[in-house]
Amino acid sequence: MITVTGVDVRVGARLLLGGVSFRVSPGDKIGLVGRNGAGKTTLARILAGQGQPAAGSVTRTGQVGYLPQDPGSGDPGRTAADRILSARGLDESVRALRAAESAMAAARGPALERALNAYARAEAEFVARGGYAAEAGAAQVAANLGLPERALGQELGTLSGGQRRRVELARLLFAEYDTLLLDEPTNHLDADSIGWLRRFLASFPGGLVVISHDVDLLRATVNRVFHLDANRATVEVHNLGWQAYLEQRQTDERRRRRERVNAERKAEQLIAQADRMRANVKTAVAAKNMARRAGRMLAELEPERRTDRVARLRLPDPAPCGRTPLAANGLSKSYGSLEVFSSVDVAVDRGSRVAILGLNGAGKTTLLRVLAGRERPDTGRVVHGHGVRLGYYDQEHETLDGARTVRQNLVDSAPYLEDQEVRRVLGSFLFSGDDLDKPVSVLSGGEKTRLALAGLVSSRANVLLLDEPTNNLDPASRNEVLAAIGGYRGAVVLVSHDPGAIEALRPQRVLLLPDGVEDFWGEQYADLVSLA
Repeated sequence: MITVTGVDVRVGARLLLGGVSFRVSPGDKIGLVGRNGAGKTTLARILAGQGQPAAGSVTRTGQVGYLPQDPGSGDPGRTAADRILSARGLDESVRALRAAESAMAAARGPALERALNAYARAEAEFVARGGYAAEAGAAQVAANLGLPERALGQELGTLSGGQRRRVELARLLFAEYDTLLLDEPTNHLDADSIGWLRRFLASFPGGLVVISHDVDLLRATVNRVFHLDANRATVEVHNLGWQAYLEQRQTDERRRRRERVNAERKAEQLIAQADRMRANVKTAVAAKNMARRAGRMLAELEPERRTDRVARLRLPDPAPCGRTPLAANGLSKSYGSLEVFSSVDVAVDRGSRVAILGLNGAGKTTLLRVLAGRERPDTGRVVHGHGVRLGYYDQEHETLDGARTVRQNLVDSAPYLEDQEVRRVLGSFLFSGDDLDKPVSVLSGGEKTRLALAGLVSSRANVLLLDEPTNNLDPASRNEVLAAIGGYRGAVVLVSHDPGAIEALRPQRVLLLPDGVEDFWGEQYADLVSLA
C-alpha cells in the first residue's frame, strides 16, 4: 500500500502538483493520466522512492515494483534468464547449483563426498526459493511477453532495446510485488503480448498504478482514474473505470458549459439593469449591489477547463540531394555467436518510404543504428549519396545528452540556429521559461520524445531514420507526429509497432528482417505490423 499526504511535485521552480493526497490500496487499479509533461513520470518516481517530493510525505508498506519508461537492465554480461530470476534471488541459487554440479562431476574420492554435500545444500536453497517450478514460471512469463527461449540464454548486452524492456517487465511481474507502478508497459510489445499483459493486470490482486496511452489497456484494467491537471497543478481522483470516467468527463464538460452560459446571460442582464439604475441617486446603491452580485455569480463558477497545448510539428523541407541519398550493401551484424541479420541490401531513393518489419530481436533497431552511423556492421558498407543529410530518431533517446540542458541539446543538433530561433523552436514543442535550462535527465519519456523531434525539425534532413517515433506520446501529440510523417517530402525509413504510423507513412517498400528480404508494400504486410 502507498499513502501520499500533502505532496508537492516540482521540477526546478515549476510546480507540477500541489498538496496532493491519495492512497493506493490492494485491489486498486489506477490509471494515471494527463498530457505529456503534466508530471506523471515524476510522480511515479516519487511513489517508487526514486525521487523526493518538494513537500509532504509518501509512506509505503509491502514491496513496491517500478517499471520506468527507460529501465536499466542490469549487468550487460548477465543472461536475460539470470536477470529475471534475480527478482526472487533465484539467480544466485541457480549459479550455486550449477557450480556444485560441475564440482561433483570433477571430484574423486573424499572430495566427491564434499561435493555431494555442497550440491545437497545448494539444491535445498534452490528448492526453498521455489525451485524448478519457479524457474519454469519465470520462463513462462518471459514467453508470454514475447521473449523466445533462445533470448533467455543471451547476455543482456546483445539484446535489442525492445527485448531488454521485456526482460525488465518479465522480472517485475515474476517478482510478485504487492504494488506495481508501470510507466508505459506496452511499449515494444506485440499484439499477443499486450493481450496477455491486460489479462494479467486485470487479475492482479495487489495495487496497481499504470501510466499508459494505450486506451485499450486502461479500459481493460483500471477501476480508478487519477487525472493530472497541468493547468491547475492538481490530481482529480475519479473512482470509476476508464469508460465511465470518459463518459463522466463529457457529462461534466457539458454541465460546465451550460452553467457558464446561463450565469453569463444572467450576469449580463444584471449588469445592464445596474447600468440603467446608476443614473438615479435613489437606485445607485441597488445598482452597485446588482453589479456585485453579477461578479459573484461569475466568480463562483467552476473554472473553465483549458485545452491542453499540443506541440505543433512540421518536419523540414528536405535539402536537395541525388537520386539515391542512402544505400547499403551486404550488411550483417552479430553479437558474439548470435547473428542478428545478414546480407541486407537496401537503396533509399529520394523521397521514398520504406517500412522495416521483423519480430523483436530481428535487428530492426540495430539496422537503423548502422544506417545512421551509430554502429559499425560486421560486413558490408553504408553508402552516402550526393547531398545526403540524415535525421535519426532513436527510441531509447540515446541521441540526447542527459547531462546537458534542453537548450544545449537542441543547439548541439542544430548549431546554426540563433538563440531567438532556438527559443522559438523549443516553444513550439512546449518548452519555455525554466524548461529550457532543465537537464534532459529529469525529463519524462514524452518530453524527451518532443525534444528529439525538435532536433529533427531543425535538422534540414532529407532522409529520416525513425525508430518507434510515437512511443510515450499522448493521443494529440501522436496525431501531430503522424501528420508530420504523412506530409514529409523527404525519404523515410521507419520501424514501428504502431499501425497508425505505418498507415501515415504510406510505404512503398518493406524490408523484412532478419533475412533482409525486400518487397513492394502490400496490404498483406499490414497485419504483421502489430506482431512485429
